[in-house]
Amino acid sequence: MENIPDTPGSGTAPGAPRGHVLVVDDDPTVAEVVVGYLDRAGYDVRRAGDGPAALECFTARRPDLVVLDLMLPGMDGFEVCRRMRTHGRVPVIMLTARGDEDDRILGLETGADDYVTKPFSPRELVLRVDAVLRRGRGAAPGADTVRAPLECAGLRLDPAARRAERDGRELALTLREFDLLTFFLRHPGRVFTREELMREVWGWDFGDLSTVTVHVRRLRGKVETDPARPQLIQTVWGVGYRLDPAPVPAHPDGFAPPGAPTTDADPS
Repeated sequence: MENIPDTPGSGTAPGAPRGHVLVVDDDPTVAEVVVGYLDRAGYDVRRAGDGPAALECFTARRPDLVVLDLMLPGMDGFEVCRRMRTHGRVPVIMLTARGDEDDRILGLETGADDYVTKPFSPRELVLRVDAVLRRGRGAAPGADTVRAPLECAGLRLDPAARRAERDGRELALTLREFDLLTFFLRHPGRVFTREELMREVWGWDFGDLSTVTVHVRRLRGKVETDPARPQLIQTVWGVGYRLDPAPVPAHPDGFAPPGAPTTDADPS
């Protein structure tokens, strides 16, 4: 981990904590540094050193966010994340010393909202925690136009309640999936590059663009009638993605009509 001198956090003023964070890492040095930075940033932090202890802490007191190491003894971070996901939609940021793309994709598909590779800057991690929680709570709670329900192509989203439905059926979306779908619904028909989606939905000007690709694929799996032939969230080759406000129905024989998208492959 990067060795950065201590600096005062943004949440040192007296009052209620900015949020409750559970840090899960079997490396005491890494855990101590992460806990210290989050504490100085104004968060109430609890710590666990393995999967069973993490699940016990999670059940005893539901955190606002979990910072979860992938390489835990016994029960790994993937399994811990899966079990946490069965109890609700608490945001998860995964930490790992393994930078393989397959691991990143598996972590995101397991339900992680972000993925940070060691060594990393503790300050950057705090910024990512801030960003994930800010998105989860709503960036502008006083703006009625931002929090008004959205409806399009059989989809209905209530940003204030963070509930989403497709043809009357509630969708089980993660934090980022909900944010991504909300953004698409606010800009129907407009094409966005992965870089633009990373900036607008994740709030970052940096990061692994495969994060966007994986979230689009997961979102399609929940909102499309046939995710292999997406009609709502379409790929625009060489550019990015767009939400079609008037999707073309699938052909009766099961084949997509001419010109319809047939895959969710990376647009780049």
